[in-house]
Amino acid sequence: MFTMRKPRGFNHQYIYVDERKEKLAKMEESAKRDLGMLPEKEFSPEDIRGKFVEGTTHLKRRKESGRKPIHLGVILVIIALLIYLWYAISTGII
Repeated sequence: MFTMRKPRGFNHQYIYVDERKEKLAKMEESAKRDLGMLPEKEFSPEDIRGKFVEGTTHLKRRKESGRKPIHLGVILVIIALLIYLWYAISTGII
């Protein structure tokens, strides 16, 4: 009879995060690993996640702006709608 709605998702964004400090800590850790002061790190998929986006400038700008790309299907639907309207106006249907 009644359906329960899903609760709204929770997206916590940190306010007090020092990215510079985290990057510096990663650099120090990798330098210590290279010098042999720390043991080798195990493989983790988190280490390679986002490396392609960081390497390309246009994807980095898109990620920072938060824009989503327009999909090809949306563009095709708009073009089809415009062609139909042009046909309808030229034949006098509308």
